[in-house]
Amino acid sequence: MERKNQSSIGENSSDNSIVNGEMMVGEDRLSVSVIGLGNMGSVLAETFIKAGFPTTVWNRSAVKAAPLIAMGAVHADTIGDAISASTLVITCLTTYDATIQAMEPAGVGMAGRTLVSLNSGTPAGARKMAAWATGHGARFLDGAVKNVPAAVGKPDTLLYYSGDKATFDEYETTLKVLGGDTVYLGKEPDLAKLYEFAVGGTLLPALLGFFQGAALIKARGMQASSLVPYSIKWLEMIGSVLPSFAEEIDAGDYTKPASSVGIFHESIAYDLEIGEETNIDVTWHAPMHDLLRRAVASGHRDHSIASLVELLRKSERVG
Repeated sequence: MERKNQSSIGENSSDNSIVNGEMMVGEDRLSVSVIGLGNMGSVLAETFIKAGFPTTVWNRSAVKAAPLIAMGAVHADTIGDAISASTLVITCLTTYDATIQAMEPAGVGMAGRTLVSLNSGTPAGARKMAAWATGHGARFLDGAVKNVPAAVGKPDTLLYYSGDKATFDEYETTLKVLGGDTVYLGKEPDLAKLYEFAVGGTLLPALLGFFQGAALIKARGMQASSLVPYSIKWLEMIGSVLPSFAEEIDAGDYTKPASSVGIFHESIAYDLEIGEETNIDVTWHAPMHDLLRRAVASGHRDHSIASLVELLRKSERVG
C-alpha cells in the first residue's frame, strides 16, 4: 500500500497538536481506518482525510475507494491490512452481523486497537458487537450519526457514543471531526443504539405526515414546496412541547393535560373524511387510531396524550 502526500489536505492540518491518542503534528498524527464505504462510510472517510488524518479505507467492492484514494487515502487490499494500519478502526457496514462476518478472519489483529462501530442495528446487536471486539482484545465504542451523510463534519451535527468512558475520552477530539455535537451516553455499549431507536422513531411518522400533506396540496393543483415553511413551524411547535410531555411521562401523572387523548380520538373521523374527500390513502393512520381507541377504552380519554406511552410499554426492560 502506498500513501499519497497529504500535506495539503485540511486547512488546519499544520496547526493541530493534540496528545493522548488524538491528532498530532506531522508524522505523529493519528491514523484512522474506515471499513465500509457506503453512502455514510465514504463521507466519514472523506471527512477524516479533509481534516488531515492519514486514512486507510477498505470496502468489499474496491471501486468505491477510488474517489477517496484520489483525495489521499490508502486503500487496503484486505480487511486485515486496514486493521493493522491504524489503532483507531471505524466500521460503517450494514449490520452488526455483517461487520462481524467481514472482520472475523482478521479478528486476531484487533488486539490492542480501538473499534468504533457506526453501522445500523439494534441494542442487542451492539452488545454482541461489543462482546466480539473485547473478546478479540480490542476496546469498543458504539455510535450513531443522527443526521444525513451531507451533514457529517459540521459543527452542529449530532453523534452519540456508548461504551468504555476512558476510550471515549481518549478519542473524543478525533471523533468530533465527524460532528461538533458529540455526546457520550454511558458505559453500557448498547446505549447509543437504544437512543438511536428512541429518537429515530419519530422520523418515519413525521415524514409520512408531511408526505400526506404534500399529497393533499398536490391534489388541489398546488406545489408541495408551498407547504414547507408551515410544516417547519409545526415541527418547531412539536419540539417545544416535548419537555412537558417528558415530565408527565417521568412523573406518571397525566391528569393535567394540555392536549388530551379525547381530542385526538375525536379527530379520527376527520382523518378518514379527508381521505375520502381528496382520494388520499390514509390507511397508515390505522395503527394510531387503534391505539387511541384502546387508550379511551382503558380510561385515558381525559388524560394527556402522553399517557399513550403506558399502552406502548410492555415491560420495563428495553433492548
